[in-house]
Amino acid sequence: MTEENYQYRTSQAMLRNQFEGEGIFQTPVIPKADFTDKDFENLLLIGFDRARADDEKNRDRMVHFFLYDYKFERVWKDAEKDLERLKNYRAVLSPDFSMYQEMNPTMQLYNTFRNRWCGAYWADKGLRVIPTVSWGNENTFEFCFLGIPKGSTVAVSTYMVSEHDNRCDQKDFFMKGYREMLRRIEPERIICYNTPFPEMDGNIVFVDYELSSWKFQEKAYEPSPYIKYIIGELPLPENSGIMIKRGFVLPDIKGMGSAYGAQWKPNPNKPNDMALKGTANTVQRIYISTRKGGYWIQVKYGEDGWAVVVRHETTHSPGSGHTDSHDHIMEYDPNTHAPMWGTSEVINYPNGAPELKQLKERDTMNSQDFIVLHYDDEAMKFKTISEFKNSLVNGGEIVIEWNDVEYGIFRERNRFFIGHGTPEENVYYDNPDELLEYRLGNDRLRDVITKVIVIDRTL
Repeated sequence: MTEENYQYRTSQAMLRNQFEGEGIFQTPVIPKADFTDKDFENLLLIGFDRARADDEKNRDRMVHFFLYDYKFERVWKDAEKDLERLKNYRAVLSPDFSMYQEMNPTMQLYNTFRNRWCGAYWADKGLRVIPTVSWGNENTFEFCFLGIPKGSTVAVSTYMVSEHDNRCDQKDFFMKGYREMLRRIEPERIICYNTPFPEMDGNIVFVDYELSSWKFQEKAYEPSPYIKYIIGELPLPENSGIMIKRGFVLPDIKGMGSAYGAQWKPNPNKPNDMALKGTANTVQRIYISTRKGGYWIQVKYGEDGWAVVVRHETTHSPGSGHTDSHDHIMEYDPNTHAPMWGTSEVINYPNGAPELKQLKERDTMNSQDFIVLHYDDEAMKFKTISEFKNSLVNGGEIVIEWNDVEYGIFRERNRFFIGHGTPEENVYYDNPDELLEYRLGNDRLRDVITKVIVIDRTL
């Protein structure tokens, strides 16, 4: 055996056996850290992806890993590399490697081990570490609470299992594991990232998800110095060496629960949601109320009562590229049944639309010839930037108003555009973050998207 092979075989990158282990799987134990109540007063967190060794203004925060795993896989591969980065903050939560319900149990066990090993390593190097606890279905209870001494402070997140973005909650799943955690660990306190469920017992330290986001960090958001090149405002300097990578991702906060997210459900205060469910095998004429009047749609419902074709008798806004009328051939996510407006086929009719025919004759006629679905100002507003990006990525057709000017915002295949004139005047972008840099007069869309008047939106 060569010296090189010997060093590799006996390295901790291979063995991971230097810490005291618990149970049949020898899960590393994260020692109970010393805290006072003051450590948790007005507590805020900071994501690992935004933590820095030279961050002077957010040092009172604790570092969390409620992020997609690719954001922090590096801490498993080389836990020492980010020590100085993590030491800069009040404490660190152990990394929340995914525990999705649909994962193979061996992967869930592996990710529990990685969570505890990284926490034990950082504690050994002098950091105060709080175990992050995640679980899958009940078969994971055999190992997912190991490596955490009784009476420890622990951290959980309710973000992914809470009702949001038209998703049902996964409360029953969450509460089974939560109650088992209380029984086995008897935690001194529980940091809860996002709003706790009313049924949650224990000494809970609520950490507001929004207040812990980058928007409320003392260091103001700074756009890339290359943003003028990214959005096409300036051409790339010759021989600059700048490479613009295209693509987009959804908001990257995560937690436990289903890998697919919870089942989608129509928001009763959003007309375009409610129009997707109706009487099976019929065509229904519906009036969609908007902030400024409204428009008619026709909906063909399939055997299960879900819309298969939605015909909009409107162009939505100048520059939309749609004819009055146009059809959306509806598709739904096979796992969550969320409407996939962004990938559904759109058919324009410049010479007039053909008649929509129902699939079967009705046994009885409805007592009304049409339905009116009313506009709700509060429901239509975008509460967060993430909600807007999610709507846009999923194909939402959006019409907003700012300073008395209307703008239409749409997705066209894998590009996004915004405009308030003719289609030739539309401005196209490769991802939502670039589009958010668009100027509505003197104001950047990113800064006002939660303040604009939303005249209409399909998602």
